[in-house]
Amino acid sequence: MTDFQNNVLDQRSIRLEKLKKLENLGINAYPHVYQPTDTSVDLNKKYAELPNDTQTDDVVKVAGRIKAIRNSGMFMDLYDDTGKVQIFCSLEHLPQNEKDILALMDVGDFLGVEGTVRRTKRGELSVSAQKLTVLAKSLLPLPEKFHGLQDQDIKYRRRYLDMIMNPESKSVLVKRSKIISSIRDFLNALGFLEVETPLLHPILGGANAKPFTTHHNALDMDLYLRIAPELYLKRLIIGGMPAVYEIGRNFRNEGIDTKHNPEFTMLELYWVYKDYNDMMSLLEKMVETTIMNVLGTTEVLFDGKKINFKGPWPRRPMLELVKEATGVDFHQFETNEQAVQAARDLQVDVPDNASWGHVIERVFEEKCEQNLIQPTHVIDHPKDISPLTKEHRADKRLVERFETFCNTWEISNAYTELTNPLDQRQRLEAQVKEREAGNEEAQMFDDEFVTALEYGMPPTGGLGVGIDRLVMLLTGSLSIRDVLAFPTMRNK
Repeated sequence: MTDFQNNVLDQRSIRLEKLKKLENLGINAYPHVYQPTDTSVDLNKKYAELPNDTQTDDVVKVAGRIKAIRNSGMFMDLYDDTGKVQIFCSLEHLPQNEKDILALMDVGDFLGVEGTVRRTKRGELSVSAQKLTVLAKSLLPLPEKFHGLQDQDIKYRRRYLDMIMNPESKSVLVKRSKIISSIRDFLNALGFLEVETPLLHPILGGANAKPFTTHHNALDMDLYLRIAPELYLKRLIIGGMPAVYEIGRNFRNEGIDTKHNPEFTMLELYWVYKDYNDMMSLLEKMVETTIMNVLGTTEVLFDGKKINFKGPWPRRPMLELVKEATGVDFHQFETNEQAVQAARDLQVDVPDNASWGHVIERVFEEKCEQNLIQPTHVIDHPKDISPLTKEHRADKRLVERFETFCNTWEISNAYTELTNPLDQRQRLEAQVKEREAGNEEAQMFDDEFVTALEYGMPPTGGLGVGIDRLVMLLTGSLSIRDVLAFPTMRNK
């Protein structure tokens, strides 16, 4: 056992003794309720003009966590969710029962304080304590204040402790909430309906990914945790809802790194009578509006790079970017074999049986993504890697699809949705053949979805946005774990 662990155990024993002494004084250290009258920000606004060295008769009640105790309890720093309140305890004038409570307080305890407002000679707004109410006795000590909480593993496993000790961590999570709220407000104002679709899927579909599987005992059937809500949201469009969206968790049984977590948050939306051009404009306006609402600017600094989200953003065909980066025009190749050989000539590793589209996708990943720093729509993807997307109006080998990249990351994926049920059937049948050939990420055939399409689906634009990566960009967070309250961690 480390010295730190021994110290924690020693501290816990000492605090348990203090808890027992509080109980012997007839004090409930974990009361049911407390009603403060003011917060830190309230007091600082109300008494902004109070002169130094001034005592008022105004009685207030404040509450929060003790983060510092000085001069044997004469001064305490009490933190609520808006900031710090300094507490002054006059050992000469404080009643004896309050002195007894004060002697049993530790950093980390929650305390309610009733007293009068004053400003010290040094200009610190304070509350002169008259009555102390224990709200929660902490049994474990907080990390030492000077060094703070620096262990990354503990930061993510014990997020509550990270939030207590690192205000910037709490700020990121607050901004995340505001970003999501702003997106909801933006879409609701356009007439979108927020809906919910199943998390347990009998058929794997809506994206190319490896799933998590589970088993339902009562039905005796295997199910997949959702990798995407797409095929259910489209059913709602078919049913007559003109504009729908869902913000929720998806689950993919893949790797973990600074940009990937097995469960992650996606925004997915569908809008009738729109195409992928409309989706580009919608995304630009939504992100720009959200950034202005949360940050007050369209420009952010991420890892030393200035990124400007002011629309419109460049729209660059994937094949054009590949040719620009490599000098090779993959559109000239008629066979898969020619494309495979060209990729290998560029030192890009691709399987022998890779299709034309899969080759282009790999070359793009290797040669182009690292150059996409400013928000950029990469448009017009190969048809054979886009089974749910409508064929391009000008080129049958391509589809009307875009992915938006920023800081080299994909942050969105969008289509002019495939609405022809006969075409969709053929595309999904091709996906089944890919699965049979060993592609674990290929989609399954969802007969119920194709049946729904046969009842008729109007022209529709669809858009998916990775909320976690967007929050990372807007908060300057270098790891996805910094923007998730509780990221997936290996068992200790």
